[in-house]
Parts: sequence; C-alpha cells; structure tokens
Amino acid sequence: MQNSLNLIHLTHYDLVTPDGKITHLKQLSDTTAEAVVFIEEISPKFVGFRIDPEQVIFNIKSTLAQIGIEGKGLEINLDPQHQCAEVKVLLIALDSLAKEMLSLLSEGTFIGKLFAADERRRVRDPNYLSRMFGRSDRLGRPLLSLGGLQGSRDLILEKIDGRTVAYLTLQHGVLKYDKTIHGFLASLNKALNANLSHLRDWVRLHQMWKANAPRTVKEGELLLVRTLPLHIRTVFGKVVDDLLSESFQHTSASVLQPDTFASGDIYELFGNANVELTDIPLEFYTLEPYREHVFYADRDQLQSCIEDSNVLFDAFKTVPEPTNLKAAVFIVKHKQLQKLSSDDWIVREPTFYELPGAAHSSRQVAIVERFIEQQPAYPIFYNITRGNITSQGILLTRHFLSPLLKQVMLNGDVQRSLKGIYFQYPSDSHGDFFSSEDRALLHDLYKFAIPVYWVDQRSKKILKYMEHEDRGTGLFVPLDRIETFLQATVFGIYGSNLIEGQFNDELRKLLSGIIHLRQEVTHPLLKADTPLALITGGGPGAMAVGNRIAQELGLLSCANIMDFGAPESVVKEQCQNPYVEAKMTFRLDKLVERQAEFHLDFPLFLPGGSGTDFELALEEVRRKTGAATATPILLFGGPRHWKNKISPRFQLNRDSGTTAGSEWLSNCYYCINTAEEGLRVFQSYFRGTLPIGPHGPIYDEGFVDMTTTGIRGSR
Repeated sequence: MQNSLNLIHLTHYDLVTPDGKITHLKQLSDTTAEAVVFIEEISPKFVGFRIDPEQVIFNIKSTLAQIGIEGKGLEINLDPQHQCAEVKVLLIALDSLAKEMLSLLSEGTFIGKLFAADERRRVRDPNYLSRMFGRSDRLGRPLLSLGGLQGSRDLILEKIDGRTVAYLTLQHGVLKYDKTIHGFLASLNKALNANLSHLRDWVRLHQMWKANAPRTVKEGELLLVRTLPLHIRTVFGKVVDDLLSESFQHTSASVLQPDTFASGDIYELFGNANVELTDIPLEFYTLEPYREHVFYADRDQLQSCIEDSNVLFDAFKTVPEPTNLKAAVFIVKHKQLQKLSSDDWIVREPTFYELPGAAHSSRQVAIVERFIEQQPAYPIFYNITRGNITSQGILLTRHFLSPLLKQVMLNGDVQRSLKGIYFQYPSDSHGDFFSSEDRALLHDLYKFAIPVYWVDQRSKKILKYMEHEDRGTGLFVPLDRIETFLQATVFGIYGSNLIEGQFNDELRKLLSGIIHLRQEVTHPLLKADTPLALITGGGPGAMAVGNRIAQELGLLSCANIMDFGAPESVVKEQCQNPYVEAKMTFRLDKLVERQAEFHLDFPLFLPGGSGTDFELALEEVRRKTGAATATPILLFGGPRHWKNKISPRFQLNRDSGTTAGSEWLSNCYYCINTAEEGLRVFQSYFRGTLPIGPHGPIYDEGFVDMTTTGIRGSR
C-alpha cells in the first residue's frame, strides 16, 4: 500500500512546523536567556527539510512577542528521518514586563516554531493576491482583506525587488498594558506549558488602546501598533524587516499563518527611533496547491492542459502497477499534472468483503464503512470536507469510483470542489463493464453537475458521460461529438453477431439517402440541421457493419455493449468492433435493462437469431404501450425471412384475441430489400403521408411488404 504525502499528511502547512517546547534553559542575565527548543511530529512534507537551512527561521509565538520577549534562532538542527528539530534560541526581554515573563519561563514551555521561507514559494505577481479580493471561503470568511470582506482599498500591493509587498497602514495610536497584566503572567506561563491555543485573546484582555499616542520607540521599550483587521486564507504573510522604517525592528514573531482572520492586526517592534512608524510591509509565500483556495475557473493553464488528451493518457501511465491496484490522485494545477509520478498516487490493495446482509445491520454498516475508508479517493474527499483541501480540481482514478462512496462524494463541499472525474477502467473486477449501481452513480453525478470522463484506451479518446434528458439514456461520448449526441435523431441496427449479410451497399445507400433527405423535409425528427446518430450492440457481424458505415458517413457511431464473456454465457461476441465512438457498457445480469437504453427513433433490423427476436419484440411493446412513438421499423432481408419470423406469431395472437386493439402495430413494420424501398418509407413518414399508428391500416402478414405491395392508405 502506498500513500501520497501530498494528501495524507495535512495536519500542518508544509512551510511551518508545530510549536516546540523548551528542553534546556540557561539564564544569562535578567534580560537574556538561552533556550534549547525541541520540535517533534514535524510533517514529512515540511519544506524546510529540503531547502537551504539558511532559509529556515525561528518564529517566536506572537503571545510572547506581545509581552515583549524576542526570540532569535541561533542554531537549527533538522532531523528529517525522525521528523523533529532542535533549535538554540536567544531569548531577549525588551522591557520590564518582558523581564518578569522571562523569569517565569521553564522547561516544557512551548515558545515557537520554524518557518521555511522558501524563495520558490514567494509571491512575485500582485495579481496572484488581488484576484482573491472580495472572495470568501465556504464559511463566508474573506480569503484576503484588510478591514472587511472587500478590503482591497486598504491593502496596497506593490512589486518590489521581484516580490509582492503589501504596506499595511497603521492606526493612530499604540497599545499599552493595564496593571492587571502582572497578575496574569503566571497563568499565561501555565497556558504556554499546556500549549493551549487562542492565548492572544487572553493577552488582549489586558491591553489598552492609547489613541493618538506617538508610534515611536526607545531603547528598553516595546512598541505595539495596530492595523485594520487582516484576513489571510490563501498565503503566509511575513514582515519584511529590511523595508521597515530605519531604526525599527520587528520581533521574530513575523509570520502570519493562513488561518489568520480578524486577528492579524497587532505588530511588535523595538529599536530606537524618534520618527513615527506609518506602515508595516508584508511579503507573501504560497501554500501547497491543495490549500490555495484557487477556483477551477482561475486555472486557465490546467483547463488548457487537459484539452490535450495525450497529457491525460501520459498521466495514467504513471499509475503504479499492477493494474488491479486501486489508485487516485487529486490535481489542482497544470504543473502537477504534467510532472505526475507514481509517488503522487494514493494506492490501495483491492480488498473484498462479504456483506452479512440486512439481518446483521450493525456489522454490515461497520464493514461498509471500513470498505469506504480503504478506497484511494476517500482521503481526498475526507480532507475536502475537513477544510484541509480548499482548491478546486479534478480527480484521476484508475477505476471508476465505488458506488458506496456516493454519500461522501455528493457532500456539498466535495461537489463544489470536484470539477471532473477521470477514470481509466470502469471496474477492477469486470474490466470495461459497468454495474447497474455504477450507472446509477453516473446518473447522480450528472445531476449534481460533476463531469465524468473515461480515458478510453481502446479508442484513444477522452469520452464524457452525457445524458439525453428527453430519452433518459446516457453514453460516454467523444468531446467533439457531444452536441451531436444531445441533438441527434437516432437510428439503430439490430441483427446477428455471427453474420454480416449482404447489406453493406444497401445500408450505405439508405443512410446516405436519409442524410440528403434532410434538405427536403422539415419534420421535428429530420430537417436541414438535424445531426444523426446510429446505435448498435457494439459487437461483430451486422453490428460492425452498422457502426462502420455510420462512421464513414459522419453519423455519430454509438453502441450499448454487453459483457457476453461471462462463463455462463454461450454468446461468442466478447470483441467490441473498432468502429464505436460513443458507448455504454453493461454486465450480463442487466441484459433487459441494456435494451431499454437503446431508445431508438428508427430501428433497422437485419436477419438475426434469438437476440434479434427479443429486440424486435421489445420495439413492438414499446410502441404498443406508448413508451415510443409509432415510427417505422425497417426489416432488411426479404419477405420470406420475415414471414417465417413475424407472420405466424402475429396471426396467432390476432386470431386468439390476445392482441385485440393493437393489431395496428403491423403498420410499423416495413420489409425491404433495397435502400430505395426504405427511403420511400421514410420520405412518406417525414412528409406526413405514411399511414402509421393506431388509426392506420392492419396488414395480414404482420408487416408491410415494400418489395411487392408497398404502402396502402386504408384499412
């Protein structure tokens, strides 16, 4: 089993460590001390493990900095193997209050963390930040603002020395402490030992705002200034010391984390300056791509990238072998897709559980939950719902997702984040064939506007799942033929998988004639701009003939393909013909369900066996029940074949009274030998002169023989 570090280890941001605690403390004077700080449980993806150590800095807790304690990292020793670090820190008390606090610090006190100021992650283009103005996260919190949701007027972005810098204007006045702060310091020290959170809020209770007090600083003093409330959700912010006004220094509590909102407004400075400080300069560092709160609509390069099918096929080449392993990866930017490696995939060994049934409901629920948690896509969906993944993106998965993931997948947060599912194989156990539960999931994903794509090795194309809402059918369709599928009038070929017959030329002439007929009629199903599609069962024989001719003539060539390769099947048509463009696949136990998916406007029957008989009966029942409109059904193959197949059954049912009132169905069948005969039927139908339907004539043989008598206009 393999895990992608990019998604499994999301406890901390990759540019910072957890807080570390003092393991050794040596008092040097009443204003200085030397501490050894130990930091453990550092994420293996911490960037500081892999960059120049000079770029890793110690960041003292802002709670201590606001009390007046500065912490300078003197020596940093990183241990990536054990995921820990040891830091030697010089602690300096900047004023009298800080001296008091310094004397309380002890071993076990948590005082700060490490920040990896990776040059590669520094924000260089102001547009990267400015596009976040006015946007909020899923909880309604601003992604980036100063002084409110919009906040852009108060946050000025400039490009200085190749980096984006924001100058935060200071409010008129400074912060001071009231006398109660002295009695609070002991409690604060205990809270630091317990590593409690939100300690700045406690400190804030003892601060007083001195409006219009000068923002100057003297040796031995701490200057606390304030800006408008700053919200940061998309980047790290860091005070730029070399852009501060001369003689001012900021404490090492200089990093603002991406979970800063309405609190990143107090800054701690020291030095010796008679001039007033007017603003605070901040530079910015990007988050991991998953956490940037970037909308898919802003990922122009990713969208352009996936328009090249070769990029997606190459991406799936990186999935770890063997092919029965389940694997998934979440992609949020184009470089990630282009540089995908086997280590980026979350991989799970296939595990099968026997469900005990509804009689053991508690046990069944536990087994199902265990199965769901072992799916490779589960950590992705889990981290989206937890807020650890905030960028929108696409999911690549070797196998189409288990329907048991539906509840997690259709969660509102996941739905908003998931902008496409790309899979390589429909099933890890049944290869290219979908179960009925799979198709139900496809339907739900379509309704929830989550696009699903088949990276189809057979056709070497990207196929998108689309539903024809008027027909209630769905197919995987090539991207450039989607509009054709949605608007097409659909013809279909039924016939034997064993023989092709001698119908190539006549079928070609018939379909060509229908194409030309579009210019002559204005029927709802056929007019000048009507696209055409043809559907078969996708196998060899007559089906291959139909798909090949459709493809050659520019019709959308479609197939509903059944898995006849199961051991219990005696049908030998496992091989899909190579002329199929759009398709859906079915497992053997859903044979009848598959037939309902054809939903043809105009069926064309070639000679066939029991399967063709079954399909013929279904088309008849569809018209009888009103599930389909009374449209003509063409029967290729000569009157003798169809008299032997249709007439005895029709006449027996008529004479026994079992089809009383529906004998008119005989006017839906038209036996032809040539394309010209078939075109006469269609010309009459599309011009509204074909006597068809409940008010049309009844034919004694159960069909109209266009080879001899042709169409008659009365009963």
